[in-house]
Amino acid sequence: MNVKFLLGSVCILCMVCLMSGISIAENLDVPTQHGTVSWYELLTTDVDAAIKFYTQILGWTTEESPLPDGSKYVLIKLNGKPVGGIMKTPPHAQGVPPYWGLYVTVNDVDAAAQQVQELGGKILVPPTDLPENTRFCVIQDPQGAVIEIITYRQKEQ
Repeated sequence: MNVKFLLGSVCILCMVCLMSGISIAENLDVPTQHGTVSWYELLTTDVDAAIKFYTQILGWTTEESPLPDGSKYVLIKLNGKPVGGIMKTPPHAQGVPPYWGLYVTVNDVDAAAQQVQELGGKILVPPTDLPENTRFCVIQDPQGAVIEIITYRQKEQ
């Protein structure tokens, strides 16, 4: 899997939140319990077809957020609360088939990354600070599956 592509997709979540004034952990009401899936994200070749498909099957509603490059990020909402997003596969990742990515909350990204290596996994994107007091890492398990881990920190008062 293309690491540059993974880094770009994770940063989209934070960019959307910054542009729309949404605080990731506080206003999106993401689960912050260790081990909980906190965000889902679909990268696809046809955003409109994906929206039509998933809203009809799952009852989701959506809200578009424009991105600086002119593309759009679509927030997926359940009961009025954002739970994920849909976006068009970025140009640098053309040829990558559409896929769902997921972010799992951990208490400490750095400690989890160290444990990944100790258990035979790989770090594809090292622990990285993002806006809104958020830190993430992209890991690969020993069998080759890739997942993003993320820590949401509360803003200091």
